[in-house]
Amino acid sequence: MNRVWPHSDSLAQSRRTFLQRSAAGLGSIALGSLLQARGAQTHFSARARRVIFLFMAGGPSHVDLFDPKPVLNQHDGKTIPKELLKDHQQFALIRGTPSLKGSTYKFARHGKSGIEMSELMPHLAGVADELTVIRSMKTDTNIHDPAVNMMNCGSVMFDHPTLGAWASYGLGSENENLPAYIVLTSGSDDGQPLLQSFWGNGFLDSRHQGVPFRNGVDPVLHLTNPSGIGTETRRQQLDLVRWMNQHQHDALGDPEIVSRIASYEMAFRMQSSVPELTDLRNEPASILALYGAEPGRMSFANNCVLARRLVEKGVRFIQLYDRGWDSHTDIHREHARQCAAADRPTAALLTDLKQRGLLDDTLVIWGGEFGRTPVAQVSGKTYGRDHHPHGFTMWLAGGGTSPGTTYGRTDDFGYHATEGVVHVRDLHATILHLLGLDHERLSVPVQGLDMRLTGVEQAHVVRAILA
Repeated sequence: MNRVWPHSDSLAQSRRTFLQRSAAGLGSIALGSLLQARGAQTHFSARARRVIFLFMAGGPSHVDLFDPKPVLNQHDGKTIPKELLKDHQQFALIRGTPSLKGSTYKFARHGKSGIEMSELMPHLAGVADELTVIRSMKTDTNIHDPAVNMMNCGSVMFDHPTLGAWASYGLGSENENLPAYIVLTSGSDDGQPLLQSFWGNGFLDSRHQGVPFRNGVDPVLHLTNPSGIGTETRRQQLDLVRWMNQHQHDALGDPEIVSRIASYEMAFRMQSSVPELTDLRNEPASILALYGAEPGRMSFANNCVLARRLVEKGVRFIQLYDRGWDSHTDIHREHARQCAAADRPTAALLTDLKQRGLLDDTLVIWGGEFGRTPVAQVSGKTYGRDHHPHGFTMWLAGGGTSPGTTYGRTDDFGYHATEGVVHVRDLHATILHLLGLDHERLSVPVQGLDMRLTGVEQAHVVRAILA
């Protein structure tokens, strides 16, 4: 059979017609309404309205912080048992068969719940009864960037939407003057790099990507007007750009054009809302002291204060990246440094949210992309711990979780999650559930597939940690 291919002009016209028809749902809605904040559309009653994800980039050591292992300590220095290295498991950087390494830190029970944690977290110990500690986390890779992607996107592949983007997509924003998803960073630039994909929108509309707030005079790049350009002039410029983009949208029906208009309008509104929001000098001295924050500094403490302010403003998802937890050498010094900077503001954030009546409907998450090995990675006279995906600890607080709870366990050496195993996909399903979203129903069609945060594999809500 002879196949007749259409003329190129016909192809172009067909493409335009297809775009117009496929975007008919958008075109039938007034453009102005598309620029308004999208209201929450939950599948069922939500326990949390917003999320603060405290991301310890690099991977904190569970056996030094939240998962005491007396047996590991007793076998310190001995070669790791072969039965632990099942399924031909390999380490990220260690070569050969390493030796077990116990923790040098003292552990104690805290609060009425008796949650155990090490002496590295004395301030967090004071709010132990607010925590839901998961000791049985598991992920798919021991390589940083794919593991961060997995923890954020539910996939080791790049260009997938992050958890924050899905929350924005599913719930929208509660404040039309601020993005629904904001990212804050702290820690040394010399450590593990942070990629934009870690807060990207993937195949979702670009309005749902995370917006990084920088430290310094200009929290958001290109937000201030050039010299000689006032608010009225900027408004006129944006009206002209909007008019041109709207005509292009009418011709092509491309939804991304609407997103482009929305981003310009958001930036205009942020010119007045962001400077006041990020200026911590108007915080009471008692609050700054509680967090250990100093206005004008780049610090995790300052970011925790800002996270609370963003929560008060109705931002849906706030993610704090704290770099410096990738302790391959001299972990005794490096983890002590990281905990000294993060412990106090983390505890203060929980205290502050609770005293303002915000913790009940704000879900706080703490953890990294994986844990660290219960074996030593030796380098010279010091030792560190390698990347460890097979069993590690994260904790949640507020937002409908069960306070004062310890869930799951690893084996006696802290190597494998053995009871109540929580894969990253299960964690994602649980977080979405707390936000009122069914992880199996929150999906978008992409290239013939219904794509979702938890993928096509089985994922389960961990109901045992819900209040």
